[in-house]
Amino acid sequence: MAKKLPQINSSSTADIAFIILIFFLMTTTMNVDSGIQRQLPPMPQEEQPPMDINQRNILLVFVSASNDIMVGGERMDISQIKDKVKEFVLNPYEDPHLSDFEITEVDNLGSYPVSLGVVSLQNDRGTNYGTYIQVQNELTRAFSEIREEVSMRYYGRSFTELGDENRKAVTIAVPQKISEAEPRNIGGA
Repeated sequence: MAKKLPQINSSSTADIAFIILIFFLMTTTMNVDSGIQRQLPPMPQEEQPPMDINQRNILLVFVSASNDIMVGGERMDISQIKDKVKEFVLNPYEDPHLSDFEITEVDNLGSYPVSLGVVSLQNDRGTNYGTYIQVQNELTRAFSEIREEVSMRYYGRSFTELGDENRKAVTIAVPQKISEAEPRNIGGA
């Protein structure tokens, strides 16, 4: 006759596993931030008349359903967008086809040529979301780099290291003007 081996009591194993599961669910943080950080302007109190913007001051960025990118009427790779936007906004050679500027008195900076340029982003409904986000990032990066350059030139410090007053001055001198139009349905679908 074979001898019976004693068994381990496993009646509480399920309870212990459940407690460990609850512990990890309660103590684990999950990063749910996704998308683009944008602060939208407040709703106007009354009906606003349409703004009259000189065509020279609008840079059209269009992303097609096949993810082709057109900037100012010329086909462009994603890596070229930032430099094109910077050239448009800064207009270093006062090209009459690029954005105009207006000399503005800015606290802590003095007289500064503020660009009147607006980047108008439009995409097709069939545009790949990843491409759309990459274009958004490049547009934001262009304005961030311009702000960084102004900050270094006037204050000798990075934009992120500036105090509130100086940061506000740079933000006024380099406004991030990105207009986003309703997606169009050109590519079918």
